[in-house]
Amino acid sequence: MQPTPSTLWLTGLSAAGKTTLALAVAETLTSRGLPCRVLDGGALRQQLCADLGFSRADRSEHARRVAQWCAQMNNTGTWAIAALISPYREDRERARQMVGASRFFEVHVATPLPVCEARDPKGLYRMARAGTIANLTGVGEPYEPPLHPQLMVDTGVQSVEECVARALALLGMQEAVTA
Repeated sequence: MQPTPSTLWLTGLSAAGKTTLALAVAETLTSRGLPCRVLDGGALRQQLCADLGFSRADRSEHARRVAQWCAQMNNTGTWAIAALISPYREDRERARQMVGASRFFEVHVATPLPVCEARDPKGLYRMARAGTIANLTGVGEPYEPPLHPQLMVDTGVQSVEECVARALALLGMQEAVTA
């Protein structure tokens, strides 16, 4: 018996490895014949949320829209993997309520800021430190880490494969890898 299609909500700083992990989990689910969709926060800002900026209210609305989409996908039998910073606890709790607590799995991709800054694939941290962009979470804006995530991973010290195995174990699909 397969677990009920649910939402894996990956939260963490920019460049923490959320999207990489989301795509790897999605590949595994797809290889098992399970329909799934990755909702990448950055990509959604250019599509579903193109009308939003980076104010607190806009960030909250971004998370709300993603949660609504996740709930709809779960209701139609599709797994949702949301990979977005979602910096505020209150927004993540609202997402849990919208999706349903029994099918919402919060994963804190707790890669430390120095590791994220060293990666900086989009140059966002460099620009924020230079003052050319404002409101970057972790530099000019706060990030409220989850108090009780169902899973915490650090892609700075854990391999993608280990993180995937731990996420699948959380979902009841594979034994946890011990680290």
